[in-house]
Amino acid sequence: MTVDIVVPAAGESVTEADIASWYKADGDYVALDDALLELETDKASMDINAPAAGILRVKVDDGTVLVGDVIGHIELSNDAPAPIEKSAEVVPVKLAEPAESTPQPGGHPSPAAAKLIRERSVDANLVTGTGRNGRIIKSDVPNEAAPVAEKKLAQTEKTELPLSSATPRGVRRERLSRLRKTIATRLIDAQQSAALLTTFNEVDMASVMAVRGQYKEKFKEKYDVGLGFMSFFTKAVCDALQAFPLVNAQFEPDAIIYHDYCDIGIAVSTPKGLVVPVIRDAQAMSFSAIESTILGYAKRGRDGKLTPDDMAGGTFTITNGGVFGSLVSTPIVNRPQSAILGMHNIVKRPVVVNDEIVIRPMMYIALTYDHRLIDGKDAVQFLVRIKDLIESPTRLLLGV
Repeated sequence: MTVDIVVPAAGESVTEADIASWYKADGDYVALDDALLELETDKASMDINAPAAGILRVKVDDGTVLVGDVIGHIELSNDAPAPIEKSAEVVPVKLAEPAESTPQPGGHPSPAAAKLIRERSVDANLVTGTGRNGRIIKSDVPNEAAPVAEKKLAQTEKTELPLSSATPRGVRRERLSRLRKTIATRLIDAQQSAALLTTFNEVDMASVMAVRGQYKEKFKEKYDVGLGFMSFFTKAVCDALQAFPLVNAQFEPDAIIYHDYCDIGIAVSTPKGLVVPVIRDAQAMSFSAIESTILGYAKRGRDGKLTPDDMAGGTFTITNGGVFGSLVSTPIVNRPQSAILGMHNIVKRPVVVNDEIVIRPMMYIALTYDHRLIDGKDAVQFLVRIKDLIESPTRLLLGV
């Protein structure tokens, strides 16, 4: 009997996938739930596990496959083949033969050769010895000294390295992954199909850093997750989205789609590219729930285990280039959303507070938005709202 290996459904909008690689080879014995291959869809990569134990038969090695396609099967067997033991082979050792002496320029001259070298004003370094171990003998010494130009030329030829010894300058061509193709297509679509504009502000992070420093250990002890800046910004974004609902809406040619909830996409960098899993109903979540959700997404993203359902939907996105050292940037809207918030690096800078110059930990924040839907006034006030909440984090707890 055999069991088919079928391309599974991976979300409502996903109809096809690329076979990235097979972990097992045709004819290998596989156990139940062994990882067989990696599939790449437009939104994520996923492993396909063995539906049964037995001998793997691969039908489709690579390429694009549709949901429901049979790409192989397993010949049922519960008996794994015994490993083949190889007897140690005796490898004969060949003894090295004595190397023959080769003539070398600049060898040690014999007494008679040394006398001739002095009499004829010959440079011993340019004389090739033919005696034992490269020793210069009388017959090796030329009748007259070589011209100075010839000496220099000989030295140049001896010391210059051939061009072929330089570091090779390789060029290679690699096929784009399906995920990278999708990212490229969506970014170009966002730039060409929306009237994107970016507005900036700066945030004094001192208050948030003080709260985090005071409670992070107790927070970690109680909830088993760290207290990061992302939960503060997520809560501030949800508050601002409810105050400015257009920023949380979607533009259509003949309508505006409003959302009475906040599904916040968090941009996560993975080894295969940028992905945006979604925190659903973030407006109703606690700090600990937000941090736990983000941590879970980050781990699954690094392990390549995010699913298309994890990244479906979303009404607004937050991206944090500051973790890579970015000081300021203009993020691109994640269509069909209408806006995205960019966080950046925290840098101590001199600022004026109460007419005095003080050093503060400052962060630039950026809001890129679709100007077809969102006016500049709303965009600026939205960003100021986030700034005010982060600089007075107790307001996030009081809801004021």
